[in-house]
Amino acid sequence: MEKLAIDGGYPVRSSKIYYGRQWIGEDDIEAVNDTLRSDFITCGPKVLEMERQLCAYTGAKYAVAVSNGTAALHCACLAAGIGPGDEVITTPITFAASANCALYCGARPMFADINPETYNIDPASIREKITDNTKAIVAVDFTGQVVEVEEIRKICDEYHLIFIEDAAHSIGSKYNGVQVGSLADLTTLSFHPVKTVTGGEGGAILTDSKELYDKLMLARTHGITHDTEEMSAEPEGIWYYEQLMLGFNYRITDFQAALIGSQMKKLDSFVARRKEIVARYNEAFADVPEIIVQKEISQSDTCRHLYIIQLDLERLNCSRVEFFEALSAENVQPQVHYIPVYWFPYYQKLGYEKGLCPKAEDLYGRIMSIPLYPRMTDQDVEDVIHAVKKVVENYRK
Repeated sequence: MEKLAIDGGYPVRSSKIYYGRQWIGEDDIEAVNDTLRSDFITCGPKVLEMERQLCAYTGAKYAVAVSNGTAALHCACLAAGIGPGDEVITTPITFAASANCALYCGARPMFADINPETYNIDPASIREKITDNTKAIVAVDFTGQVVEVEEIRKICDEYHLIFIEDAAHSIGSKYNGVQVGSLADLTTLSFHPVKTVTGGEGGAILTDSKELYDKLMLARTHGITHDTEEMSAEPEGIWYYEQLMLGFNYRITDFQAALIGSQMKKLDSFVARRKEIVARYNEAFADVPEIIVQKEISQSDTCRHLYIIQLDLERLNCSRVEFFEALSAENVQPQVHYIPVYWFPYYQKLGYEKGLCPKAEDLYGRIMSIPLYPRMTDQDVEDVIHAVKKVVENYRK
């Protein structure tokens, strides 16, 4: 690795390490090239092949590939029958799509607070938010740690709610030894470039329900079917199709599916490397009282998408912004995940106010994500640790 100088006996980086980065290998490029040279570049066999891979890996009975993770959440809400007048409970510490998917259907997102140690949605807070209008829970596996599935399932069974698991962060994670993908009524995935598996873009919905699967297939493709058993009239010919509902064009291309399929073959190695890096970070920061690390529930065997450090600002002589900028100056580029969703101007216009989830808001003011991706070298990891500790030392009270 190229170095420019020596800082207190430690080599200084000449290039920046970003919080996340995709790993595209020659095998991935070859898979995409082969598909581009084939007869099908969309709506072809690679999509079905990728869906089967997802089922085989996760144990889910059905998979529906879509254009992105947001489309996956929207389709899940459509399949769940969410509509005007309904309420959907989710967490504010997430990307906006986890709440927007309810708005797309005319429903209202309701925000439950988090567990301040695990950063995931708190089942006790979910119970407090339930009303007669509650239709579903969108529980987000934040950073890759699986939510408290058993408690959330109990709540859903008790109140007859649909359990949607937003697993955009958690492919490769397990709950009580079971892969994420068959734990909830509907599980959504994202294949954005910084996720564990990428297709550039892309998403999927997993379910064990044939009824939900059929609805997802319609939602993905304009609400149109070519299945004669679903049609209301006798087909005139092989060209005939019918629109049964108002769906969307959320299809994914075959070359994206080929890339995701190629990445899926390396998923276990990606998981293993992410766990190695997380273990090293946990070890390194265990003796740094100014840094608080995310706690994990015993049931979650986590493939971490994000590694978040929480600053104990009472022990530091700086703000979160100052710490962030100082770390960036050390060529370690952090990020913040996430601004509470209801803080956004759009949500404020809808009547949401700050103060809804005080634990989530307090956490937001203290956290940042540091680099975590499989292609990091051991030296990269040590450079990040050194930078974090150096900034802590500079601002320690």
